[in-house]
Amino acid sequence: MTVWQRFKPLRVRLLALLAILGPGLITASADNDAPGIATYSMAGSTYGYRFLWVILVITVGEVIVMEMAGRMGTVTGKGAADLIREQFGVRVTAFAMVCLLIANLGTTIGEFAGVAAGTELFGLPRYISVPLAALLVGLLVIRGSYRYVEKVLLVLSLAAMSYIITAFIEHPNWGEVLRQAITPTLQGGTDYLLTLLAVVGTTITPWGIVYMQASVADKGVALDEYKYTRLDVVTGSAWGNVVSAFIVICTAATLFAVGIRVETAEQAAMALAPLAGVWAKGLFAVGLLAASLLAASVLPLSTAYAVSEALGWERGLDRPVREARIFYGLYIGIIVLSVAIVLIPGVPLFPLMWFSQSVNAILLPVLLVLVLSLANDKRLMGRWTNSRLQNVLAWVLTGLIILTTVFLFASPLMS
Repeated sequence: MTVWQRFKPLRVRLLALLAILGPGLITASADNDAPGIATYSMAGSTYGYRFLWVILVITVGEVIVMEMAGRMGTVTGKGAADLIREQFGVRVTAFAMVCLLIANLGTTIGEFAGVAAGTELFGLPRYISVPLAALLVGLLVIRGSYRYVEKVLLVLSLAAMSYIITAFIEHPNWGEVLRQAITPTLQGGTDYLLTLLAVVGTTITPWGIVYMQASVADKGVALDEYKYTRLDVVTGSAWGNVVSAFIVICTAATLFAVGIRVETAEQAAMALAPLAGVWAKGLFAVGLLAASLLAASVLPLSTAYAVSEALGWERGLDRPVREARIFYGLYIGIIVLSVAIVLIPGVPLFPLMWFSQSVNAILLPVLLVLVLSLANDKRLMGRWTNSRLQNVLAWVLTGLIILTTVFLFASPLMS
């Protein structure tokens, strides 16, 4: 028996695992889109390693929340929007969908801001690149050819992994990195609280929860195969946040150490100089542009699907415009409004991306409360309801986000 034949059972299991993995890995990797890179770069360059413990905590929170979404999609075979409408009625559903729409609109604005920031590093003005990107995205999605481009964009988005290599080249004080990662540090001030919310909002996103559950439901995962979906969620969350942590480590070691606070794409690109040298700007721009186009192709469409599905409107690219006017109107409206805001003269691109993620976190508890209620409904989930530990950790996370939001709005009054 050859060595290749001897490892046949292992190869079969590995191929089966790779066939099932997907939604969790894709959703977690999307954390490192343009707004994500902007948020982590600003956090690392402004506060050094002090946000590493937040990423560690949020990784646990992301695993819990995404696992709930995946489990509900497996057990019920329905998306989150469907279940919210069925279980809570039209008014609650409408409120939840308005929150989702606002959060996703903010993130879509952040994606087109990423397009502008990336192309401006190549000397192409945003007034040309952003409308062209919107047109390209629209044509790819409506014509159904997006899936052919998706793989290329995913590969180009892996440029974010260059932060891991750069961090090791820079030789940070790993003892200090570890200490900051396990030692919670908190401080007051609007800037710090906004950054804290942005880090949470770019990691656990409202659209990510909806996408995860819908993807698992669409795949028709059987309950006896759910262990692979759980593994997908855990693996994806861990890997996505490893990259996030290294963006913070890299920018802290290269920029915070010399007193540079990231406010532009050119400054953020400097963090990759130890790896890419004079090519750092190009490497950063390619990664930022690919991540932006990838998410900008998915977010407006998934938002239009979720809102239309929840409120019982006709939906789908296979339907003519006259039958699904609201669906097409939402899709086009999100793109047009996002482009219009990014093209406002003088609008700061990196702060815009960062602020959109803070909005994500502020609106996140609305969806979390509904998802937690659904995940604990025995009539809906049977024996697959949350464990006590899952509920405690999820409610603590929700409470902390709400508390941070309250402090954010109260701090100017207290000052």
